[in-house]
Amino acid sequence: MARPNRLVQDWNAPKPRHSHLLKSALLRQTSDEQQADIWTPLANQPWKPCVLSESTSPLAEKSQGYIQVFLDGGLNQQRMGICDAVAIAKILNATLIIPHLEVHPVWKDSSTFMDIFDVDHFINVLKDEISIVKELPEEYFWSTREYYAEAIRATRVKTAPVHASSNWYLDNVLPILQNYGIAAIAPFSHRLAFDNMPEGIQRLRCKVNFQALTFVPHIRALGDALVSRLRYPTNEVEDSTNYLKEKRKGTGKFVVLHLRFDKDMAAHSACDFGGGKAENLALAKYRQVIWQGRVLNSQFTDEELRSQGRCPLTPEEIGLLLAALGFDSTTRLYLASHKVYGGEARISTLRSLFPLMEDKKSLASSEERAQIKGKASLLAAVDYYVSMHSDIFVSASPGNMHNAVVGHRTYENTKTIRPNMALLGQLFLNKSLTWSEFQEAVVEGHKSRQGQLRFRKSDQSIYTYPAPDCMCNA
Repeated sequence: MARPNRLVQDWNAPKPRHSHLLKSALLRQTSDEQQADIWTPLANQPWKPCVLSESTSPLAEKSQGYIQVFLDGGLNQQRMGICDAVAIAKILNATLIIPHLEVHPVWKDSSTFMDIFDVDHFINVLKDEISIVKELPEEYFWSTREYYAEAIRATRVKTAPVHASSNWYLDNVLPILQNYGIAAIAPFSHRLAFDNMPEGIQRLRCKVNFQALTFVPHIRALGDALVSRLRYPTNEVEDSTNYLKEKRKGTGKFVVLHLRFDKDMAAHSACDFGGGKAENLALAKYRQVIWQGRVLNSQFTDEELRSQGRCPLTPEEIGLLLAALGFDSTTRLYLASHKVYGGEARISTLRSLFPLMEDKKSLASSEERAQIKGKASLLAAVDYYVSMHSDIFVSASPGNMHNAVVGHRTYENTKTIRPNMALLGQLFLNKSLTWSEFQEAVVEGHKSRQGQLRFRKSDQSIYTYPAPDCMCNA
């Protein structure tokens, strides 16, 4: 169903909801000790990335046939699907056709695998693991998305259960390969289990995610330029674009804030974000149109949702969290996000706390952004790249971007702050808290949420929790 652009006037620009804390936060003085503590990298720990350069098992002499997968979702969901597709090709001794990325109905980005990822690097890193081809062989020219959309086809696998076992693929997909030479799996999101997998398959998934998937050169080049400008701002006017970058003081370090606060998330949460009756009515109508009102949270009060940590943090709240943790007004903050619901009016409080906040638009010229403009996957790729090169990554809410970057940074042992949503919900409900009390509770509640290694539990994703499957105890 197409999503409505605007149902009614969405909102009135909200006033700060935590003005008693905001006033103190704007006047905050951060000690040298706090600064040193917050910027200190994670300590070395005994679990290191396993050596993944060698093949997990020899490449099969004869391929059983060709595997096609059609991947929906955004960039990071597709990234995980690519890793799983390689694993399934290995399980089946099949040749993988470079995965097809579906066009998302909302973002409408038609970028292909080769538009986003360095395909030659991908094939080369995995050449001793599986066979990979860039295009459909001529004899299977007919095996396209359109072909499978027209009718039931014997070569399409559409019944793969979520988190299917390796035996399921051996029992259900291998016979199709042997009979027809090709099998197309769609849908394919989250279609391979994380538990009870051979060690070699788990290691292979890690090898794909952390070594084989690198972005195309122009994404890396733009990402490197943004990282450089965040670390070393200048006052020079560059080239004919007359692009001005102001000189700003700082430590040469920066934080990436992944702020996911779009209309879908705001509406689905059923929380009150301070936009008044107009906003609450608009979000209620949006829930009705998109989900026919079937939103579990809508049966709870705003206070109940917040006390359980089920409300997304607003830009104001994430700003207060960062300020309480010890980030001062000279902190360089890179905002990695899609369009924020409410736009600049919603972000203004965060910007007042962190005036050196930047994003792709403020850091790069229009010419530099031309290749990624309007392409959600390429925009997300740049954000991912900058996130991986930041000193600290903070994600305001869970989601595929959060899961992918947190897992990758865990693998590399780099600092990542995970907001304690339940604690913050309760703190923000308490209107009598002083700034010092709020700050003390925030610091105490986040000591163990700064990227320390956490081992994967049953059913959890290997891409979010790479230990122990992808990491070895040194």
